[in-house]
Amino acid sequence: MSKSNIKALEKDDLIIVHPKKVKQESAIAHLKYMAVGVFFGIVFVKAEIISWFRIQEMFRLTSFHMYGVIGTAVVVGIISVFLIKKFNIKTLSGDKISISDKTFTKGQIFGGLMFGFGWALTGACPGPLYAQIGSGFGVVAVTLLSALLGAYVFGLLKDKLP
Repeated sequence: MSKSNIKALEKDDLIIVHPKKVKQESAIAHLKYMAVGVFFGIVFVKAEIISWFRIQEMFRLTSFHMYGVIGTAVVVGIISVFLIKKFNIKTLSGDKISISDKTFTKGQIFGGLMFGFGWALTGACPGPLYAQIGSGFGVVAVTLLSALLGAYVFGLLKDKLP
C-alpha cells in the first residue's frame, strides 16, 4: 500500500491493520452476532431506552433516566478505552487495537444539532431503531428509511460539507 493511500485512509479515520488477513466466517459463526444483537435489543426494551416517552422526558428535562443511561455508557467507554490502551489489549484474532486521534471541525456541531433535532422529533436514534421495530412500533420504519436515505445523501455530499 503506498503512502498516499495510507494518508487517505488516515484522513477518514480508517486504519486497516491487515488488509490481506481477512477471514471469512461461516453462516453459523454469524449467529453469535445475532445473539448479541438480540441481547442488546432485550436490554434496550427492559431499560426503556427505546421508549418515545422516555426520550421526550429527556429532551424536556423532566427526568434523569436517559441521562443516567447515557452517562453510564460514557463512563464505561472511558474506562474501556483506558484499559485497552494501558494493557495493550488486542482483538480476539490477535490484531492490535488502534484508536486514532480525532480533530474537531465545525461540521461536528452541525451534525450533532441535526442528530439531536432528529432524535427529539422522531423519538429514535440509530441504535435502538431495530429494537423499536422489533417491539411492534412499525411507524419507526419511516425513521429507519429516513436514516438510511440521510446516510446515502451524506455519502454523496461529504466532500462538499464543512
